[in-house]
Amino acid sequence: MTVQQSLPQTVSAVPEESAWVRRYHPAVAGAPRLVCFPHAGGSASFYFPVAGALTPAVDVLVVQYPGRQERRREPLIDNVPELADRAFEELRHYTDRPLYLFGHSMGATVAFEITRRFAAAGLPAPARLFASARRAPSRTRDDRVHTRDDEGVIRELRRLSGTDARVLGNEEIMRMALPAIRNDYKAVETYRAAADARIDSPVTVLTGDSDPNTTLDEARAWAGHTTAGCEVQVFPGGHFYLVDQQRAVLDAISAHITAPAAR
Repeated sequence: MTVQQSLPQTVSAVPEESAWVRRYHPAVAGAPRLVCFPHAGGSASFYFPVAGALTPAVDVLVVQYPGRQERRREPLIDNVPELADRAFEELRHYTDRPLYLFGHSMGATVAFEITRRFAAAGLPAPARLFASARRAPSRTRDDRVHTRDDEGVIRELRRLSGTDARVLGNEEIMRMALPAIRNDYKAVETYRAAADARIDSPVTVLTGDSDPNTTLDEARAWAGHTTAGCEVQVFPGGHFYLVDQQRAVLDAISAHITAPAAR
């Protein structure tokens, strides 16, 4: 961990959570915040290990999209702009200290759009955007996973190796999960960003060297969407490289997160 150790060592109370934000562990008072955004079909619990590894030095918050886990009875949101609008209304209140955003796959696109909303609202820009396993916002493909039948969607999940094989073989679990997965694929596959859409936060792009959904060229293209500099870090693995490379990914995140100066 390279987070500066100048933070007060008093553990802060956990504020009341909203439906959108999860905090799995308390952090020390004044800790910098890292907000994590799940992938398509993913839920907040995907980041439970990240929260456990980075707290208490970092205040890890995780966004829970509607329509999954304890929010499963809420309507799904099938487009990125509305999803970003709704999440931003919750996150705009967390700017009292450095704020970092981390998004994996679809989550990187959502985090990029939320960063744009901070600027539009005249609020401080996030200190850094970590964009994982996602091509640059203006780089599109003619993917139509959300229009496939159930077997077609499941084949895509197998291709990306992001879902436990036991889950893929459990018809009841998959039947429950498929509506959210298909919805999120629709959101990200219909998303479009202009080539000149930019943010004022630096961007760290993290990608797997064998990710079928993001080439190195598509990852480097994030440089055209920030005025504050972009770096690309490549890890062994595919679309879900971060599962096997968790320690290296956490080190890459920690290297950029600094605590506010002690007063």
